[in-house]
Amino acid sequence: MPPPERYYVTVDAVTVALSPDGGRSVLLIRRGHEPFAGSWALPGGFVDPDEDLEQAARRELLEETGVSAPAMRQIGAFGDPDRDPRGRAISIAFLAVFGSAPAARAGDDAADTRWFPIDRLPKDLAFDHAAILTVGISLLEEGNQTA
Repeated sequence: MPPPERYYVTVDAVTVALSPDGGRSVLLIRRGHEPFAGSWALPGGFVDPDEDLEQAARRELLEETGVSAPAMRQIGAFGDPDRDPRGRAISIAFLAVFGSAPAARAGDDAADTRWFPIDRLPKDLAFDHAAILTVGISLLEEGNQTA
């Protein structure tokens, strides 16, 4: 029997800020590199060989936005075979919720970072990030805001 095909394991961070008036914003990065250079995306990336999944999500969020999440909650796995043009990648998504929007700055491979109101998100997000955001936002609407 041949060895199994190799897959990439990635993480994505749905990072939400709540405002006193009930508004909610999501932190996105503008990708600085291909694939999808120039597109908006969730902070995230590849898991290092020695990393726990949540640790990888927190690291990627910090590297790409300067935002430190004290806690995150796993919200799902996303594995459509065509989600990443570089090859088969399975992403584990995490949710971080803040009481107000922490300052963010672009770093690592992010060309820009910005908080977007949930009702005014960019239309064409990279990869399958629109689907991941839908899950995260649904959890917030159901009242499951604890990260």
